Amino acid sequence: MIVRPASPSTLSLLFSMRGSVVPAVWRRVLLTIGVAVLVTLLHGTLGPLKITLTPTPFSLIGLTLAIFLGFRNSVSYERFWEARKLWGEVLVVTRNLGRQTLTLVDGLAMEEKRVLLYRLAAFAHALRHQLRGSDPAADLVRLLPAEECAAVLAQPNRPNLLLERIGAAYATLARSGRLSPLLLANVDQQISQLSHALGGCERIRHTPIPYAYILLLHRTVHLYCYLLPFGLVDSVGLMTPLVVGIVSYTFFGLDTLGDQIEDPFDTLPNDLPLDALCHGIESNLQMLLGEPLSTAPQPDANGVLL
Repeated sequence: MIVRPASPSTLSLLFSMRGSVVPAVWRRVLLTIGVAVLVTLLHGTLGPLKITLTPTPFSLIGLTLAIFLGFRNSVSYERFWEARKLWGEVLVVTRNLGRQTLTLVDGLAMEEKRVLLYRLAAFAHALRHQLRGSDPAADLVRLLPAEECAAVLAQPNRPNLLLERIGAAYATLARSGRLSPLLLANVDQQISQLSHALGGCERIRHTPIPYAYILLLHRTVHLYCYLLPFGLVDSVGLMTPLVVGIVSYTFFGLDTLGDQIEDPFDTLPNDLPLDALCHGIESNLQMLLGEPLSTAPQPDANGVLL
């Protein structure tokens, strides 16, 4: 995620590269401008053949293409926003479970409290690594007992196993009489909410937008931008490369932006800051335990917070 000022200046909005799709599309935009320059110099001719195109078909195709790009980006943003809501649910539920553990369970030693709350933090980190396909060992080693950590790392779906361990721990407390059956039912309901968030994230991660739809959009955007100079050169003249550059930046940018937020769990600049979200969850639990808070992740030199 891009960390930006609350009230950016006009100059920064026009020329800032932070969060812009320019680094991803500038090569394609320059290529279309180069084609436009060549078409302008040759005035739309290829040898003895004069290619005569009017702006009318490009207006019709451009309108249709813009509608489809807008629809595709809306679908991508819905996936992005749903993922953010699911992680918000993880934050709320882990905070609630931490508070209930410390206030409603009788006779817990400090070490037992740490194990229960750190297991919740481990779930958040395990979920992040599961979605990004990264190695969770460094985070789980510092949050879980050694034997439990080894058992979790040996499984393919680590967040799911941690949910089972979390539920089993509270069931053990209930059987020992330190947690009432009524409160156990409430705790189990919240663990089910974590399971729902896990399933929702897995659904987003493993169900991409149909490839045929993406392929059609990619091909149409490229063909449109490369043929556009032939439709403009007779009416726009020397301004053809400028107009083509603006139009191609818009279409290539929308196409690329949809690609970036389609998988909101990746590490691209416009994806969710899962590192920061996990730190927030862990810090909330550390605060409940009265422990020093861990160092928060900071944006890099480009203002990107992972």
